[in-house]
Amino acid sequence: MAQDRPVTPEFQLTLAAIIGAHGVTGEVRLKLFGEGVAALKQHRSFNDGALTALKLKDDGKGGAIARFAEVSDRTAAEKLRGTALTVPRAALPPLGEGEYYYADLIGLPAVSTSGEDLGHCVAVENFGAGDVLEIERAPDDGKPGKCFMVPMTAEAVPEWMQSRIVIDEAWVE
Repeated sequence: MAQDRPVTPEFQLTLAAIIGAHGVTGEVRLKLFGEGVAALKQHRSFNDGALTALKLKDDGKGGAIARFAEVSDRTAAEKLRGTALTVPRAALPPLGEGEYYYADLIGLPAVSTSGEDLGHCVAVENFGAGDVLEIERAPDDGKPGKCFMVPMTAEAVPEWMQSRIVIDEAWVE
């Protein structure tokens, strides 16, 4: 089902998740969902101010190590395992022409270039060759809607905006 959420400045995006403690002094290991530690370092406050980053460093394995002002020992760090680190959508850098954040696409209705309702975007994947949108059709006769994938290219997706994604009919399954 499409997410009934407007993309507003208050909308929270997850940038990383705490996957465990690191050492005995309260540091935590992070799984990153963005473009590395540099993107995460642009923010100091997470989860509506509940966590304040004092230190963020690359762990050399695709993740990061963080120290938060509110976490003083390993026990407190372990209690945070599974915690998502979020920031308001408005805290992200502005986008250039042709750029998008995955979270802005997920939940949007999809239509064909002729105006046919195709369903909504349920995921954005990247398998190495570029972004791919997963579109879920509306349920049919009580059965879940089928999904199809479309490359996020100018040919396949000539237009997207805050209110919808337009898919060229040649790419519709």
